[in-house]
Amino acid sequence: MRLRPAAYAGTFGVVIVRIRGYALPHGEYADLYADGDRWTTDPVPGATLVAEGWLVPGLVDAHTHPGATEPGQPMDGDVLREQLHQHVDAGVTLIRSPGLPGEPPPWFGEDPDVPRARHAGPWLAQHGQFFDGWGRRADHAELPALAAAQAARTGWAKIVADWRVGDSAVPADVLAAVVREVHAVGGRVAVHSQHPEGGAAAVAAGVDSLEHGMCLDPDLLARMAAHGTALTPTLSVITAGRARAEGWPDGPKRSWYLSGARGHATLTAAAAEAGVRVLAGTDSLPHGGILAEVRALAAAGVRPHDALAAASWSAREYLGLRGLEPGAPADAVVYARDPREDLGQLAAPVAVVLRGRCVRHNRAPELVG
Repeated sequence: MRLRPAAYAGTFGVVIVRIRGYALPHGEYADLYADGDRWTTDPVPGATLVAEGWLVPGLVDAHTHPGATEPGQPMDGDVLREQLHQHVDAGVTLIRSPGLPGEPPPWFGEDPDVPRARHAGPWLAQHGQFFDGWGRRADHAELPALAAAQAARTGWAKIVADWRVGDSAVPADVLAAVVREVHAVGGRVAVHSQHPEGGAAAVAAGVDSLEHGMCLDPDLLARMAAHGTALTPTLSVITAGRARAEGWPDGPKRSWYLSGARGHATLTAAAAEAGVRVLAGTDSLPHGGILAEVRALAAAGVRPHDALAAASWSAREYLGLRGLEPGAPADAVVYARDPREDLGQLAAPVAVVLRGRCVRHNRAPELVG
């Protein structure tokens, strides 16, 4: 059942969370207490054992765009909160949103009942590309300064490198200038690409993360790994799109999508094998579909351990958060059995802990411990 923090405290008193079990990724036994919003192994007086089993650092959706129900719609605070609650119900305690429908409200990523957040603000795209009403379209000469200004505010900037079949991609030298300017202010660059030219330009420019990466030349994976460019393949949504694309009229668009989607699982598995950091991102409605992405990664041939890492400890590390260790943020998901052995466990967490509070539990807290 869903337990919002205020209701949890009001019904049962302020609960100091304790969890114990086998902590991933190493599987060593741990007995953890939430000391505010930090884990500690030192016993905290009055703590309640809310769950035990297999402990996973809070899940991460590294590519999600909450705040609207359709592309092009403005940011809606009520929609945003409800979609973030869907993430929490799935065990997601941290999101990265490489592109939002607008500037988020102050509580985004901060309120106790919503995931922590990293975001890039509105998208940046070329003139004539991307969804009307979302993001900002700019000349190539403007992109580096605009991206740097955005990254200075939020830590990330997002560039749409390519769009429709036949559209020109943002050139590699422009993306390289974006990377230089953004890195100069301490930020990072995410790039949307679903065509070979955009992906090649992004890799050549040394961007921090490539989003989707459909149709990417596999020969570029070694360069991505060497440079530390992450791949967020959004595999489940791209694969699901094949059925829709089968119904499109014959033509370049249909050929492009079907070719790219059919090869995307193989590309994703090859990226993981080449040492590219793969991040799990859903990019779809309804929100809270991280299980489908982890399953898609595993079905593609990514080891279940690594598929789960892409949605947990590896993604958290990439986004600057530690896992289940003293001093780390007090986020966790507890499962009855090892989810690497049975990914279906991800659909039935025993408990979700966010910021040191139990926000979901499958039993009443007074029956645990």
